[in-house]
Amino acid sequence: MKGCGTALVTPFDSQGALDLDAYRRLIEWQIESGIDFLVPCGTTGESVTLSGQEYRQVVRTCVETSEGAVPVVAGAGSNNTVHALELARMVEDQGADAILSVAPYYNKPTQEGMKRHFRSLLEAISIPVVLYNVPGRTSSNLQPQTVLELARDERVTAVKEASGNLGQIQEIVKGAPATLSVLSGDDALTLAILALGGQGVISVASNVIPAEMTRLTTLASDSRLEAAREIHYRYLALMNLNFVESSPSPVKYALSRMGMIEPFVRLPLVPLTPASQKLFDNLLHDLGLVE
Repeated sequence: MKGCGTALVTPFDSQGALDLDAYRRLIEWQIESGIDFLVPCGTTGESVTLSGQEYRQVVRTCVETSEGAVPVVAGAGSNNTVHALELARMVEDQGADAILSVAPYYNKPTQEGMKRHFRSLLEAISIPVVLYNVPGRTSSNLQPQTVLELARDERVTAVKEASGNLGQIQEIVKGAPATLSVLSGDDALTLAILALGGQGVISVASNVIPAEMTRLTTLASDSRLEAAREIHYRYLALMNLNFVESSPSPVKYALSRMGMIEPFVRLPLVPLTPASQKLFDNLLHDLGLVE
């Protein structure tokens, strides 16, 4: 589990229904652009607004469209362990190569509670597990020692670290076994984490610039930091603007301007404001992504 994986958006039409044709086109473009793996049904994929049937459709469509060209790491997280197990079994049945499972949110479990939660997942499925730590959304922090204890099971193949705490991330990198990849969960910190010894990123920006984000991770992994730095600074404003409002509204707007999908999100998310749209229009033009 290395390189650049795209946290795929889930396209909807103007009526709020799944737009699977647009989704297939997006996946095909990602693979043609050299992406290393795909991550459907994560936060960026608005997974919490999908019905059970839609969830299965999205994962199955991703698996079938990719045709084994790249691994599919499907989101399967919940703050209800029983529900997380159900999701994990379901995405395994749909052909996913691994699951991405977020630390339980809202109910603020202890470190022991989180260890038991993830160990239950490992007992329930046979495919690998990628841990996902994003305290800004979950109000719980998967601490380094907890990650390293869980990684004693070799099926814990990676951790997506989006705490923004480079000190914490360094602890994980330093103590990680060879079987554990440390992946950035923040596009803007990807270069820093790779320079510290991380192995890649699960990226929002790569929805829009898959070839460039893949190139950045490849260069940094090869210790070609000057060239990686050029890409980083060229697209840093885009990485940051993707969070000017609640994700994935911004990145969906960017993709819509590029003609890839429609910009629609599901409540409680709302479309990008006109002021933010103008910022994106100017930046996308400056980067040569739209005419």
